[in-house]
Formats: sequence, structure tokens, C-alpha cells
Amino acid sequence: MLKGRRNECDVLDRQLRSVRAGESAVLLLRGEAGIGKTALLQYVAERASGCRIVRVAGIESEMELAFAGLHQLCSPMLDGLDELPGPQRDALGVAFGLQDGPAPNRFLVALAVLSLLAEAAEGEPLVCLVDDAQWLDRASAQTLAFVARRLLAERIAMLFAVRQPDDAGEFARLPELVVGGLAANHARSLLTSAIPVRLDEQVVDEIVAETRGNPLALLELPRGLTPAQLAGGFGLPDARPLASRVEEAFVQRVRALPPETQRLLLLAAAEPVGDVSLLWRAAEQLGISGSVGKPAEEAGLIEFGIRVRFRHSLARSAAYRAAEFRDREEVHRALAEATDPDTDPDRRAWHRAQAASGPDEVVAAELERSADRAQARGGVAAAAAFLARAAELTPDPSERGRRALAAARAKFDAAAADAALALLATAELAPLDELQRARSERLRARIAFARTRGGDAPALLLDAARRLEPLDAATARETHLEAMAAAMFAGRLGGKPGVREAAQAARAAPVAPQPARPIDLLLDGLATRFTEGYAAGVPPLRKALGAFGDVDGLAVRDVRWLWLACRLAQDLWDDELWYVLATRGVRVARETGMLSVLPIAATYRAALHVHAGAFSAASSLIEEADAITQATEMASLKYASLMLAAWRGNEADGLELIEAGRLSATARGEGMGLGITEWATALLYNGHGRYAEALAAAQRGCEHDDVGLFALNLVELIVAGVRNGARDTASSALDRLSQRTQASGTDWALGIEATSRALMSDGDAEPFYREAVERLARSRGVVHLARARLLYGEWLRRENRRVDAREQLRSAHEMFERIGAEGFTERARRELVATGETTPKRTVETRDVLTPQEAQIARMASDRQTNPEIGAKLFISPRTVEYHLRKVFTKLDISSRKELRSALGGIPEHGGVPTR
Repeated sequence: MLKGRRNECDVLDRQLRSVRAGESAVLLLRGEAGIGKTALLQYVAERASGCRIVRVAGIESEMELAFAGLHQLCSPMLDGLDELPGPQRDALGVAFGLQDGPAPNRFLVALAVLSLLAEAAEGEPLVCLVDDAQWLDRASAQTLAFVARRLLAERIAMLFAVRQPDDAGEFARLPELVVGGLAANHARSLLTSAIPVRLDEQVVDEIVAETRGNPLALLELPRGLTPAQLAGGFGLPDARPLASRVEEAFVQRVRALPPETQRLLLLAAAEPVGDVSLLWRAAEQLGISGSVGKPAEEAGLIEFGIRVRFRHSLARSAAYRAAEFRDREEVHRALAEATDPDTDPDRRAWHRAQAASGPDEVVAAELERSADRAQARGGVAAAAAFLARAAELTPDPSERGRRALAAARAKFDAAAADAALALLATAELAPLDELQRARSERLRARIAFARTRGGDAPALLLDAARRLEPLDAATARETHLEAMAAAMFAGRLGGKPGVREAAQAARAAPVAPQPARPIDLLLDGLATRFTEGYAAGVPPLRKALGAFGDVDGLAVRDVRWLWLACRLAQDLWDDELWYVLATRGVRVARETGMLSVLPIAATYRAALHVHAGAFSAASSLIEEADAITQATEMASLKYASLMLAAWRGNEADGLELIEAGRLSATARGEGMGLGITEWATALLYNGHGRYAEALAAAQRGCEHDDVGLFALNLVELIVAGVRNGARDTASSALDRLSQRTQASGTDWALGIEATSRALMSDGDAEPFYREAVERLARSRGVVHLARARLLYGEWLRRENRRVDAREQLRSAHEMFERIGAEGFTERARRELVATGETTPKRTVETRDVLTPQEAQIARMASDRQTNPEIGAKLFISPRTVEYHLRKVFTKLDISSRKELRSALGGIPEHGGVPTR
């Protein structure tokens, strides 16, 4: 047990017990430098008997080399690479430079690592220890954070150590253990055990107070004090951060060593791999003998064993910082010469760049080649770093501008917007040509859109599009589409240009190249819709969405517009196209590992499940999309969640989610998000018969033509207006709705129109209700069919046709109850009671239910999909699939997969699957 760390050690012991019991364990150790995180990781390593241990430590100078940390962690397990599914094996092989191939999707690399670790843990529990995780290269950090968030039933423990909260980065929101200073009594004990002379009690108290119980500070800072200071006091408090003072103590110890020993320490500090052979090859070039390292080892600063290891990362940084600039250049030059240009060209290029004392085109070109290799491996952040340094070393101003612009694009792709803007400023100082300046302007606009969605982004994108028109027609057209999308997002919260102005500019853009790309068709269709009206836009948009329906044939630049295609399918009232786009999008995203696309496709597929009354399937996909966006640090997608909450009708939960969505949309300047929240509010209140509140929300929703939402707000406005006595308002809304539904012509559209006309009818509404039921029954809109039956039954009851009313109300009640739409279910129940039929009020089920993910896995298993196949599609390991299936078998009281199909037979895909 470490001194004063009983509580921390108990937590770590529990982590090991969990892993030995077959469950995953993930923990982030967080605390200042020297606080003892490394010692706690070592404690785990020593206690993990019967487990396989793999370790890696982030090194600051390695942060620019893509997958460097991940390769260190995984290299002992690469003999299992051939056991991975083909796409995963190829992705990881390319990322690690083991084979050639197209740049892998980074999330497919992450899934491959998850599978590799899970396979390694089958033989014995696996403990992964990651020290100084704040210094991992970004590709490695993103991958390991994703893996950590997807662990559940694997025998894997992942422990990360970082410094302060700002250092957590990709590992934020993992379960964490904050490591603080030692308690005073333990700090005193550690201090007195490390100093051979007896100290005055007042001196001990001052040192303990000054170091705040930091173990490394307790051991290191007193070493720099004179006997007089140790006897008479610790001196005045130092205002510098503790880490810098400990590092300064290390610096003093380094400078006390012989000059040749200092040079060897500097060489070791600049060589981050810890490769002894490489170190001595470089030392030989500098004329340094091996014997000079002994004083550093005796001083406890470094170990020269199988690998070179500094006692602490602060000792490494101290050895580097203590040296003169020219000495650093000299050792980097020696390391570059000692590094094999064939097996490790990127690290060699990086050392050459650090050795360069001024502009050097040869080194800059070498760095650019390294950037190309990093890009090919999927290391966008590394490519950006290589290009940025290449720009610094480029002597020719035009070439410097070109490389700075390329670096800025790579930084943006790596989600480093601030760094991208700084590089843009550098590029714009160079003599760029017109095309380069236009591309710079576009990148600046895209950064603005990524940050705020609304704001200045539409105007900036439109200016960039116009500037690109005579230079690069294809890119100009895509930029016009981006400008229209930005204006759509800004919506009611945006200024000029609005979506109509952006559409007018798009229509004046150069004609599409032939053959037209899907995004060209989409641009033309949207431009027509917003300049000539909804009806005129229907034919060209249907043509565009048809092109997007061939998801397998889409280019990467087209796939990123899949969200807009799904939204437009809803806007056209075409739930068949919606089904094709969302379903194929989910399938392709799963098969290719495109997790940047999967949450969007899953969200629109989940919304379609809500539309079809399959609330359980919707919940599964929403849960999956949320897990992926959290694991990948993407913006959360709330459209399907709001839709599901509104139809479920739990007023308290629904309003809380809606309010959170409203605040988030307002903060981002995303007017389209407000359109979603107003529609969800109106539907929720209409479901509960609170028509005044529904009317107010629907009127706010109709203040702007939000694509895919405006017509839905019109529907709620008609319902609320009729019920609240605002017939003129409802009549006007029906006129506007009819213009769209007639232009669409789908059964969903015409069924909704028939329902609305029935509500507005002063005479015989029955023909409209019958048409509505017939048409909606042919669509995928189960929730709308159930609502039409409810409204029909309510009308029949008011006409005193109680027997006929019971038929419609009973059907509506059964549908809503099966679906899980609480508000509408209770409303149908009350109407049935009013007809004289007794219907028990639904009570909370006490039986077990399958969770959304359990239900999803159960259905996939019942379709004879194997655990690896299910795991690959859901981005979890086969063992986690098996874990969920065991729980499914228990809840369904079955013992094998063969029984799943019959056990699930007849169970609907709605809000929780009853088991008995």
C-alpha cells in the first residue's frame, strides 16, 4: 500500500476485481504533476497478477506523430491482427503503416482496436495503463477514448493518467479519480524519511504547507536547499506553479552534472521512443561515450536499461530545457542521421525540422511528404502539424503560402479551428493566387459555420462561393450549397443573406458539370424551391433525392449531405424516400465505419421509426447515436429525441427535453432548432388537449419556413386552432398546407390534408376521415393513422354515433397503447369511457422489459446474425453482445438463440419490450 493512498488503492483494487470478474473497468486519474499518478499506475501493475499488462506513456515531442502512442500500446498484440474482420484489419494495418491502402476512417480504426483488445483479453484479463495521456498524439487519444467509452463486458481495464482538467481533452467525461496531495501526517512522514538529517518541526511544517502534500515536490524541492535553509526555514513562498518549481529543481540537478552527461541527457530527452540502440548511434556521432551516463543514473534522473526511461516527465523536460538552443539543434541533427529513413522517415523528418536553424526547402519538402503519409494513414492532426512546420521552413513566399493554406485545411479537418485561423493569417500574408485566396476565404467561412451554425457564416460562405465561380465551378457550387445550408440553420435567428437570397445567388452560379453530381442536383432543387416556391421545387428535389438513394455510389463529399437529403424527403412528405435514404445510410455507415455519418443517419432512421410507431427501435438508435456522439465529441443530435418525446406524451419529461433543446439552439444561433422545439411543444400539448398552449407554440413554429418542419407546424396549428375556436387561423393554415400536400401527392401528404379538412368541415366530415384513414394506412405513418382514427372517433361521438365511434376509438386506443404514446392513449381512453365503454386506465408495468439496446441485439440475433457481425454493426465487442444476450435470455426465460424468434414473435418494436 502506498503511503497515504489507502482510498486511492482501494478504488484501484476494485477496478482489478471487476476485470477479473469479467467486467470492464475504465478510470481517469487526474492530478497535478508529481502528485503520484505514475506510482498509482505502478501499484496496479504490481497487483494485477494473472492479467496481461500493456503500458504506454504520452511524450510531448511525440504529439505530432499519428498513432504513435496507439502503436506502442497495441504492438504486443499485433499477432492477433489477422483474426480481425477484413475492413478492421485493413484499417489498422494502414494506420500503423503495415500495409498500403486508402486512408482509413478513424472510427473504423477505433473499432479495430476495440476488437484487437477484446480478442487479447479472451485468454487472460487485459490491463492497459496510459500515463501522461495529455501528451498522446491526437489520433491515439481519440481512438483510446472511443474504445474506453464502448467497453462493457470485456475483461479489460483501461486506466489513464492526466494532469489538470484542461489536460483531459479527449478523455473528459470518463469516470475519474482526482488524486490530491497527501494528508499532513503522511506528507511529514514521507519528507522525513527522504532527508537524512533531522529537521526542525517548523521547517517540516513549512515544507509540507509549501508543497501542499505533492510527493514529488516533497522529495525534490528540499534537495536544492542549503543546510542553513533546512535548519532555519524554507524561505518565502514562491508564486510560480508547483510543477514549474519541481522542474526547476530538476534543472538545477541536471546542470550540476558533468557537461558530457548533460549532453547525453539532452539526447535522451530529444529521443522520445526510448530506443537504446538509436540513442547510442546518435551519441556515437556526437562523440559521447556510454560511461558518461552513470552520474545521471546515480542522481536518480534516468535509467539506461532495455529502454531509456526518465524518472519523471518533468525530469525529461528539465533536461531538454536546461540546454542551449544550439545544443538542441545539434542533438536533433544527430538523431535524424541515426534514424533509418526507410523504416521511420517521419520521425527522421521531424528531427531534421527541429535541427533546422532557418528556412530549408529540402527539409520542408520532406515534411510535406510526411504529411502526405500521415494523411494516407488517417492521421489528419499529424498531417496538419507536418504542414505547419513545413510552412515555417519554406523560403519561397508563394510556396510558404500554399503550404500554410494546406496546413490550415488539415487543422480544420482535425477540429483545431483556432490553429486553422492562425495558419490562414500566415497564408494570407503570402502572394497567393486568386484561386488560393478564394479557397482561403471559403475555409474561413466554413470555420465560422462550424462554430456557430448561424451568425456570419451564410454571408461569408456566399462571398466565398461567388469568388470561386470563375476559378473552380465545382467547388463554387458546393460552397453555394453550404451557404444555403447555413442560412437554413440560422433560420429565424439569421440576418442577411436569408435562404431566399442564398438560393437566388445559387441559381446565378455556373451550370453543373456533366454528369451532374448528387450535390449539384440538390443545389438546383433547393434553389428552385426557395425562389419559385414549394411546388416548383418538388420535381427537381425528387430527382436529387433519387440520386442520393444510391448511397453505395456516393462520393465522400456527397455522403456528408445525407442529413439534408433525409430532411428534404420529409419536407416532400415522401416517407418511402425517407426510408430508403436513412436505412441505406445507416447500413453503409456501419459497414464502412463512418461514425461521422452514422449518428446523423441513425437519427433520421430513428425519426422514421417514430413516424412508423416503432418507439423501441427509435430508442435503440437514439441511444446508439448519443453514445457515439459522446464518444467522438460530436455535437449532440436532438431531432429524433424531441420527436419521440412529443409523441410519447410524458409532459414533464417532454417539456424538460424541449426546453433544453430551445436553450441549446438559441445559444448556437440555430433558428432551425427553434422550429423543432416549437413543433414538439405544439404536438405534446395537442396530445394532452391543452389547445391554447399548443396554438401559441404552433404559431411561433410557423413564423419561419423551416425545411421539414413548417408543414408539420401547420398541422398542429390547424388542430389547435379548430379546438381553440380560432377557425380563421386554422383555415389560413389549411390553405398553406394544401399547397404543399397537393404538390407532393403522396398518401402521407394527402392523408394529412384529408384529416385537416375533416377537422375544418362544417358539414359531413366523414368522407374526409375515411379518406384520411385509407391513405395513411398505405403510408408508413402509423402515428398519424392512429391520430386520424382518434379524431374520427371523437367526431362520431359528438354526432351521437356511439357504436361507430367505439370502433375507431378502440382501434386508436389499442394502437397508441401498443406504440407507447401516453398522452394520446389517455385521451382515447377518456373518449371511449364517454361512449359508455369501460377501459381500464393503464398502469405501470411491473414485469421486466428489454432495454432498447437489448431489444435491438435480440432482433439482430433472431435474424441469425453472429455476435461478431452484431458487434461490428453496433460498434461494440462480441463479448458485450454476448453479455446483452445473456440478459435477454434471462428476461425472456429462454436458454438459446433458437428460441429468440418465437419469444420475440408478436412483440412490437415500441417503448420497451414486455417479457411476460
